[in-house]
Amino acid sequence: MTAYIIRRLWQMLPTMLGVVLLVFFLFNWVGGDPAYVLAGKISNQEQIDNIRRQLGVDQPYWVQLWIFVKQIVTGDFGASWSTNERISSIIFTRLPPSLTVLIPLTVLDALIAIGLALAVAYVRGSLTDRAVMIVCTVGLSISILVYIIVFQYVFAYKLGWFPVQGWGDSFWENLFRYASLPILIGLAVGIAPSLRLYRTFVLDEINQDYVRTARAKGLSENRTMWVHVLRNASIPIITNIMASLPGLLIGAFLIERFFSIPGIGREVILAVERSDFPVIKAITVYVAAATMVFNLLADLMYKAVDPRVQLK
Repeated sequence: MTAYIIRRLWQMLPTMLGVVLLVFFLFNWVGGDPAYVLAGKISNQEQIDNIRRQLGVDQPYWVQLWIFVKQIVTGDFGASWSTNERISSIIFTRLPPSLTVLIPLTVLDALIAIGLALAVAYVRGSLTDRAVMIVCTVGLSISILVYIIVFQYVFAYKLGWFPVQGWGDSFWENLFRYASLPILIGLAVGIAPSLRLYRTFVLDEINQDYVRTARAKGLSENRTMWVHVLRNASIPIITNIMASLPGLLIGAFLIERFFSIPGIGREVILAVERSDFPVIKAITVYVAAATMVFNLLADLMYKAVDPRVQLK
């Protein structure tokens, strides 16, 4: 196990190097000159040259790349070009609000979708099964913007159950008051695709020989489904959940923007609007690193769920 973890960590280095090079060249060659954006429309060449010198973008590319690599190794990406706030402070202060919404959302989405997938598998091929799949297809066809507008109008404006905006210093107040409606919207958007996918995983396992053998031995349907089928179907389910976790931080930007949640997703949108390249590059690198770490954790969870899995 230890040797496998060390080997996987070592294999992450060339992948991370490729990410660093890609991010650097995209932002330096394709992203344009940020000095023109920061200088504004009314500016002269002297002001633009001064801004370029302050930002360090007047240095040769190899010097800028070396500075970028040192920033990644030390974890110090400097300050935001727009707000002059330390990027480390931006990430550490914006990450908790995002996690307050995303962790409960991920847990609830997984539990509800898995439970519904097993329930639908019990009545596979029936009218109920087809009706649930039709509802999921309709849910997939509706934009998240529609969910946000409708839920805000019904639950916040009409019923007054939740606030539309706000964020405080108390974790429990944020979780149960300000994050409740965003979590509810996230569940409404995410359960449909998760249910369809997990249903497929469960049905694939139901048709296997070991299920027929378990039934022939007299095992109850509940034990066959919840122990044998779920254990084998959990491997692709874990893959789907762990692979989607890093992207959720950025993918929730619409919810964070509409509800004024000071999270990572909202910060990325603000950084893009301001052409704040250091913030975007830092978050991109951290998301890439998180993706590789979550992939490693997924492999370790495979072994915990199914001892037959060999980590090589």
